[in-house]
Amino acid sequence: MAGTVLVTGGTGYIGGEVIDQLLAKGYTVHTTVRSKAKSEERLHQRWKDATGRLKVFEADLMSDDGWAAANAGCDAVAHVASPFPMGVPKDKNDLVIPAMEGTLRALKFAQQAGINRFVQTSSAAAIAYGQKNKDHFDYTDWTNLTEGVPPYIESKTVAERSARDWVAANAPDMIFCSINPVAVFGPVYDDDLSTSVEMVKKIMDGSIPMAPNMGICVTDVRDVAEAHVRAIEAPADKVRGERFPTSQKFMWIEEMAETVRQRAPEFSAKVPTRRMPDFLVKLLALFMPEMKQIKGELGNVRDVSGKHTEDVLGYRFITAEQTIEDTVRSLVAHGIVKV
Repeated sequence: MAGTVLVTGGTGYIGGEVIDQLLAKGYTVHTTVRSKAKSEERLHQRWKDATGRLKVFEADLMSDDGWAAANAGCDAVAHVASPFPMGVPKDKNDLVIPAMEGTLRALKFAQQAGINRFVQTSSAAAIAYGQKNKDHFDYTDWTNLTEGVPPYIESKTVAERSARDWVAANAPDMIFCSINPVAVFGPVYDDDLSTSVEMVKKIMDGSIPMAPNMGICVTDVRDVAEAHVRAIEAPADKVRGERFPTSQKFMWIEEMAETVRQRAPEFSAKVPTRRMPDFLVKLLALFMPEMKQIKGELGNVRDVSGKHTEDVLGYRFITAEQTIEDTVRSLVAHGIVKV
């Protein structure tokens, strides 16, 4: 089904890969950015062979300006744009409100434009938190906000819940679904790194001299984007109301480091070989915001299953080990990590 798709957040890691795959399949793409002056040249440079099939619109999550024009003539929306901070904001509403209001704004303007297919980029953050004594999760699980969770986790949960409630109340015929990625890795386009890929960079360049006792689920940006494209193209009855976690495997940081040593040994000179004692993580958390976030995850397993996504959308994820290797080699190829 080639047509025109609006991809919000086109300068982001996931948004860029979604655009790549849509253009490769012959679609015309509209994309939104916060500042057209800062982003348009970069976007057109990346997709210089897509002349006439990529249109850039300035639209902010917290303003109505630009959204009507961005949606005009589109057949579907992939709403990828959402705030994702490197640190923890002082006020959680700095994240929660833009994530929620931005999603509802995108939905309202899509409906006004007559668009009936809407794919929301949510997160495993809306699945796997606030549930004590549970370490395995799937597409049916929801984060429990009554237990108290970090602002980013709350923002993704509230945004997805609000979107589903809005669709049920205002657009019950809309073909709405969510993609719920875990930590996203894979090849990079330039040095504007996502938070997840930044972790691999730090493992490689010696910024993490010892591996903390924490783990994450791994997914490949190419698989996340493919889930969006397949959700846009699939029959309505297969995707309406669905949640599609993209998660290939849970890995401890030590396992990620070992994967780098085994699969890309020529780039592993600074990769940590020892575990960081928990007491040291807790001590460093007093001075380093990123260690404060790690402290809360010490020893936790949050294993989110992506099997439902593979079964319904009909493809198999790239292995976590391959994803980590491809991330490493891409960081080196772009000169982001010097070896």
